[in-house]
Amino acid sequence: MKRRTTAIAAIAAVVVLGAGTATTVAVAEDGPSSGPRSSVRVKDDGVSDAQENANEAKGAEVSAEDAIAAALKHTPGTAAGADLDSDDGRLVWEVDVIGGGDTWHDVDVDPGTGKVLGSHTEKDDDGDAARVTSALKGASASAGDAARAAAGKGVVTSVDAEDDGAVTAWEVETTSTNGKQQDWRVDLQSGSVTVDHSADDEGDDGDDD
Repeated sequence: MKRRTTAIAAIAAVVVLGAGTATTVAVAEDGPSSGPRSSVRVKDDGVSDAQENANEAKGAEVSAEDAIAAALKHTPGTAAGADLDSDDGRLVWEVDVIGGGDTWHDVDVDPGTGKVLGSHTEKDDDGDAARVTSALKGASASAGDAARAAAGKGVVTSVDAEDDGAVTAWEVETTSTNGKQQDWRVDLQSGSVTVDHSADDEGDDGDDD
């Protein structure tokens, strides 16, 4: 249930009429667009998807579990997910934390140093935060626990609270050294790890029955 979105903070339009018509639109985005940048660079242009996946997994010296811990230390609350992503060749852990008042916080963590690079909040208009918090409140396995449980399957590159109307498990993605990705389900109570075959039905990488 990744919540990371780009919010449009302001839109200004100027229309000049005369011999012709010219329209200028300026858009400002709300988010961590400035501030410290990740220390980890990865090659993601001109390579295959598998190689890009492998490069990102190799570049993550800080594990998903540790990135989640760093985000929670910076922004106390309930971790609802973490995703390893690259932006213009810079690798970043993007961690979703639900804080007080059911507010979503997107916390960026450097996968090379474990330092928090920045964070911003998102308004919860659809009630997802309250629902997810309620579901995870009684869980024995946290997002960090799920990442640790699946770490033996490969490099964990994503942890997410499964959301098909009801949160019943953690969805975890791992990446092998050759860039192949596999999806797993981690039980909220037992922490047991099983192959997520639903991803196969959607055409994602994974083992078919």
